[in-house]
Amino acid sequence: MNEQDFLAAYDPTAYPAIAVTVDVVALTIRDGALHLLLIRRGRPPYEGHWALPGGFVRPDEDLATGARRELAEETGLGGERLRRVHLEQLASYGTPDRDPRMRIVSVAHLAFAPDLPDPVADTDADDAIWLPVTALSSRQLAFDHARIIDDGLERARSKLEYTPLATRFLEPEFTISELRGVYETVWGHPLHAGNFHRKVLSVPGFVEGTGASTERGGARGGPRAKLYRAGDARLLHPALLRPAREETVR
Repeated sequence: MNEQDFLAAYDPTAYPAIAVTVDVVALTIRDGALHLLLIRRGRPPYEGHWALPGGFVRPDEDLATGARRELAEETGLGGERLRRVHLEQLASYGTPDRDPRMRIVSVAHLAFAPDLPDPVADTDADDAIWLPVTALSSRQLAFDHARIIDDGLERARSKLEYTPLATRFLEPEFTISELRGVYETVWGHPLHAGNFHRKVLSVPGFVEGTGASTERGGARGGPRAKLYRAGDARLLHPALLRPAREETVR
């Protein structure tokens, strides 16, 4: 039998049905705190519970396209602002009973960007919010989304150690102090300003100077801060380790 005959005779119903969804762990920094995008489900299953934005992958979509569509539907982002959002595949979740409707495998994605807009609940949701990650314990989460969120937060925290992705939480031009603020917010630890400044500038390709400075000095006065942009490095060497991991390495 050649391939054409094989495909003509192939019966997909001979195998158990399985569906694929995408869920998005979308992170941003608001008012100096790390926030996560959640929607409150407006229909069963888990009606009234909070969940990650997500949904079934359409027949004409690849996984990344589906994830970007879901994120756009919940945030109203589009065009260039949506393209600026960092999006990467996080992990796949396929426990047989993770969804009571049928066998569903979710391919979760991690997304983050600066100053994401207020969310807009779609037709399947009662509400949509940016929730501080410190307040997650106050919400009832649907499906296995608590596990997905934990994995997404750990991925974000670890990627800040060895990649320049912290710059994606900032505007194209930023100060070293603003960059340090991202690390402190995502890691949940204060950092020594002088040591952080020295480490950042010692990593080849992490940031590069723009030649410009802020229009005014800091809140306490002083000289204007230099402005930087993301460099061309893909990996940070040496890595910027979290304080607890630095102690372990030593």
